Amino acid sequence: MDPVRNPYSPGAGTQPPELAGRAALLDMASIALQRIARGRAAQSLILVGLRGVGKTVLLNRMREIAEEHHYRTVLIEAHEGKSLPELLAPRLREILLNLNRMHAAKAASGRALRALVGFVRSIKITIGEIDIGIGMGSDQGVADSGDVEADLPVLMVLVAQAAEAAGTPVAILIDEIQYLKSQEFSALIMAIHAVNQRNLPLALVAAGLPQTLGLAGNSKSYAERLFRFPMIGPLTPEDARTALVDPARAEGVEYTEPAVAEILRVTERYPYFLQQWGYEAWNAAEASPIDIAIMPAVTAAAIAELDESFFKVRFERCTPSEKRYMRALAEFGPGAHRSGDIADLLGVKVQSVGPVRNSLIKKGMIYSPSHGDTEFTVPMFDQFMRRVMPQVPPA
Repeated sequence: MDPVRNPYSPGAGTQPPELAGRAALLDMASIALQRIARGRAAQSLILVGLRGVGKTVLLNRMREIAEEHHYRTVLIEAHEGKSLPELLAPRLREILLNLNRMHAAKAASGRALRALVGFVRSIKITIGEIDIGIGMGSDQGVADSGDVEADLPVLMVLVAQAAEAAGTPVAILIDEIQYLKSQEFSALIMAIHAVNQRNLPLALVAAGLPQTLGLAGNSKSYAERLFRFPMIGPLTPEDARTALVDPARAEGVEYTEPAVAEILRVTERYPYFLQQWGYEAWNAAEASPIDIAIMPAVTAAAIAELDESFFKVRFERCTPSEKRYMRALAEFGPGAHRSGDIADLLGVKVQSVGPVRNSLIKKGMIYSPSHGDTEFTVPMFDQFMRRVMPQVPPA
C-alpha cells in the first residue's frame, strides 16, 4: 500500500495517531493542573513505567494540556551528562524574562531573576558558562549557598510567586527523571513541597523508569504525599486493538482478526511496538485487509528495525562487562530474576558483580523490582540480547 499514507508513527516520543487507553490519566493530569493554577491543593504527577509504554508521548500531551490552561511550560530531559541546575536554569531564565515583561509581575519576577543569578553563580563550576548574559546582579544570601537542597526550594518559591503575580501558572516537565542524582531529586521534592505549602501556581509533571519510585522514597519520606505515581504499562487488549486498527481504518484499510491477534501477541501490547508492527504491516500489505499471511515478514522487518534502533542504541552505551551481565540476565528469559542466579551463571560471587549491576541501573538498562531481583527496563530486551550475543561470553 502507499507508504506516504502510512498512519503509524514509530519513534521516540512521537505522538501516535490514536492515543488509546490513556484518557483517565490525561483527565487526572488536567484536573491537577487546573487546581494548581487556581491555588488549590493537588498532587503533581510522576509517570512510572518501562521503556516503550509511551511515557514521553504522555508527557508531551500533558504539556499541551498545561498550555491549553495558559501555563508557561518548561520541558527538560534529564541525562547522565548534565546536572538538574544546568538543565533547569536556562529555561527558568526564559520563563522569568517573559514574566518580567508583565507590569504586575515585574517586582516578583525581578526578585526571582536575581535569585537565579545567585543560584547559577554559586554553582558555576557545574553550570559552566550559563550565567553569562543574565545581565543583572543578585541578592546576596538568596539561593546562593551552593547547596542545591537549600537553594532550589528558595528559587522555585520565588519563581512560583512571580507566576502568581503574573496570573500565569508554570509547569515544569522532566523526562527521564531517574537520571537525577539523589541530592538533586531530594532538592526537587523539597522545592515542590515548599511551593505546595504556599498554594502557589507551579506544577511538576515528570516521567521515569521503575527505579524512580525507590529514588523518590529514599530522597524524602513525604514524596508519596506530594506526588501521584501512576504506573504506565502495556495497553489492555481492547485499547491495543484500538491503537492498531483505528489509524488504518481512518485510511480505509482493515485488518483480519487473526492478523490483529498475532500483532497483539507478538508486541505484548506495548504502544511503541504496536506502532512499529502497524507501520511494517501497512508497508508489507498489497491491499486491504491486512492478513495474517504476511505476519512472518512483518515481524522480521519490525525486529530488524528495532534491533538497529530501539535496542542497539541502548546496547552500544554499555561496556563489555555490562553486556556480559545483561546476556546472563537474558538467559533466564523475560521478567525478574534473582541476582544470585545471574552471578552463578557468570561463575562469580554476587558481590563481585554489584558494581556492574549498579552501573546498569544508573544507565537505565535494568532495575530492581524487589530486593535481590533484577529485570530489564526495556521490554523484549532479553530476546535482543540472545540475538546479538548467542552465548554468554566467557569471563
